[in-house]
Amino acid sequence: MERRCPALTLTGASREELEDLLQQLDTDRAWLLQQIDSGRWVDLRLDLAALERELGQMIVRAGELLEDSGSR
Repeated sequence: MERRCPALTLTGASREELEDLLQQLDTDRAWLLQQIDSGRWVDLRLDLAALERELGQMIVRAGELLEDSGSR
């Protein structure tokens, strides 16, 4: 059984709305990285850094999928 990414099955969302969402997520990711680098949440640093990396990878992949869907 093929699993689909929920973002790929959104209905009613325009390309512009999805691009805006990805931009907002990237802004939040950058803020999180800045907070981690400034020494905030020392006890959670490793987990938050892993979360930031995974979020960055997800944003890149979603952007690629959005771009690919627009070129079809």
